[in-house]
Amino acid sequence: MADRVSSRHDADSVSGRPHARRFPRRTARALLAAAAVLAVSACAVGPDYQRPVQDVGVAYAHAPEGRWIPADTPPQALPADWWALFGDPVLNDLMDRMPRGNLDLAQAEAQFREARAALDSARAGLFPSLGVSGSVNRAGQGVSDAGNPATTYSLSATASWEVDLWGRVRRDVEAARAGEQASAADLDAMRLSLRSTLAQAYFGVRASQLQDALLARTLDEYARALEMTRNRLAAGVASPADVAAASAQLDQARAQRIRLGWQREQQIHAIAVLLGQVPASFRLGGGASLPAVPRVPVGVPSALLLRRPDVAGAERRVAQANARIGVAQAAWFPDLTLSAQGGYRAAEFASWIMAPARFWTLGPALAASVFDGGARAAAVASARAAYDAQAAAYRKTVLDALREVEDALVQTQALAEEQAARDRALAAARETLRQVTNQYRAGLVDYLSVVQAQTSALSAEQTALDVRAERLTASTQLIAALGGGYSFN
Repeated sequence: MADRVSSRHDADSVSGRPHARRFPRRTARALLAAAAVLAVSACAVGPDYQRPVQDVGVAYAHAPEGRWIPADTPPQALPADWWALFGDPVLNDLMDRMPRGNLDLAQAEAQFREARAALDSARAGLFPSLGVSGSVNRAGQGVSDAGNPATTYSLSATASWEVDLWGRVRRDVEAARAGEQASAADLDAMRLSLRSTLAQAYFGVRASQLQDALLARTLDEYARALEMTRNRLAAGVASPADVAAASAQLDQARAQRIRLGWQREQQIHAIAVLLGQVPASFRLGGGASLPAVPRVPVGVPSALLLRRPDVAGAERRVAQANARIGVAQAAWFPDLTLSAQGGYRAAEFASWIMAPARFWTLGPALAASVFDGGARAAAVASARAAYDAQAAAYRKTVLDALREVEDALVQTQALAEEQAARDRALAAARETLRQVTNQYRAGLVDYLSVVQAQTSALSAEQTALDVRAERLTASTQLIAALGGGYSFN
């Protein structure tokens, strides 16, 4: 629809008319009111969003007895500071420091700000745009001053607004809002993953420090056993083979401690990077023991839809893809734009206050694409395919989340049973070592029996310590699988 233009003419002043027609304010107001009514009453094209259906069951198959909540009661949520369940002050301090220095988290936060800016940009399409321009032009005719060059001064303001008749802008805002929410969920998922990694690395270091202390005590015992065997060799009650066995056992324990040392340093370096620090400047003191394994509230599977940030992010991406279908479908309908312009144009500044210098334009414009070679149909098909892909990704994310929880539940239960068995084996190995050592000192057995008993006892000590650390790691993984205190609203 062509714009209607009304301007002041020099002929008006020549003919003696004092002023041209006044600016048709009533017409403008009526036109804007009608456009507003159309924009409000119009329906947004495209499908309205509904969350994809995915069966999650009513309870976990491996939930411990009495630790899952019936589906008709609110699920017990993990605390936001879930690491406090372990009761370790050093771990709490590391968790407090990590968000301030971690660079992966800083990158995720920047990406979230980018998504928020995209939402603000999409919202801007709901409002009119305003502009101001000014110019000075000098024009003449011919190659000499005889052409009487003239100078024209112009100052104008413009306003335009695309009426969202078909909901394209609203669907665009809807997609941007879902994208921002997905980015926020990604930020929480990154934060949860980093905290889980930090906790597991911390428990690994503490277990390694306890292993180092165990090997240090073992080396002292092996050194005393070697000295005793040498003395017995000098007294003629031991053989050189006994001395060689005691010496080999001591060196093997030393080699284990060396390997354990550099592996522990690598874990400490990983913690330093998680905190955003240079590895050379970070130290983690020893002396602390492993904390007790906490009781983790498991809840019901349906809670994962709200407690897992990756699940929430995947669901928001489905909503984003659904909104983009409406954006693509809106391209089939014409665009209605309201525009207005007004200002002053004269040969002298003083003439701007006179009526003939004023000009204005006002009118709607309706534009539609008649033939595009199938581009719009392809865009709609592409948007629908993208939605199907995101819906499948969401369902797969839910299934993966359920699997991770079930795996963690199986592991935590099995490790608890294994620890009880390992503790019994450790007690038996210690008793065997005590009896064999007494028998060796009495000359009833050779030193090879002592070596075997010592090796068995050390292995039992190390395995029992490893299982304790694995239980802490499994509990951390279970907490992360359950969402780690995250809540999507």
